Amino acid sequence: MKYNKNKKYAFTMLELVFVIVVVGILAATMAPRFSRDSLEEASDKLISHLRYTKHLAMVDEKFDTNDVNWYKERWQLAFSKVVDGITVWSYTIFSNTNHDPYLNISDEIAKNPTETKMFLSGGYGPHVIPLTDPRRDKSMALGETYGIEDVQFNGGCSSARRIAFDYLGRPIAGDLSSSTKPYQSDRILSSQCRIVLCKNSPCDDKNITIAIEPQTGYIHIL
Repeated sequence: MKYNKNKKYAFTMLELVFVIVVVGILAATMAPRFSRDSLEEASDKLISHLRYTKHLAMVDEKFDTNDVNWYKERWQLAFSKVVDGITVWSYTIFSNTNHDPYLNISDEIAKNPTETKMFLSGGYGPHVIPLTDPRRDKSMALGETYGIEDVQFNGGCSSARRIAFDYLGRPIAGDLSSSTKPYQSDRILSSQCRIVLCKNSPCDDKNITIAIEPQTGYIHIL
């Protein structure tokens, strides 16, 4: 085919309209991917850390034939509402080696597997991991990083701010230091645990709920 240099090439009005419509559809589809949803980011981070806690518990059961209280050292994730007098709603992954009700600096706080000098804690008390500690993980401080103003616990963990797991990944709620046996009836989850992250306090419709299923320990968003 011979090229005609005198022929003019241009878009018709219909073609221009079609291009504009396609660009608009693409923009509408891609925009949510680039927008920052702090609730989703907070829930994704918490879910990943709950699953990591479960992983630690399954590979490091803490069973010790020479210690009748071995089960109190199970890996767990504990929430803390106030750190250094500031409401930050942070959480910490640890194993309570002292068997006491408190998280101490001597307890075995989990380390970041990719950055071993960093603790897996967003802050816990003025004498454990204060907000000024450069070793804390700020992404675990839900209030500070994502603007979470309230965290509610419903269902099987309504009276607990601590979630532990056994060697099969089964969830156990509450402070294990006060348990009297490995599988105490009021600790094992018999119903779904629901952790609600709220953007406002009191909690309103700006929230997201994370569920932990009994027996299986399956963690997901409702």
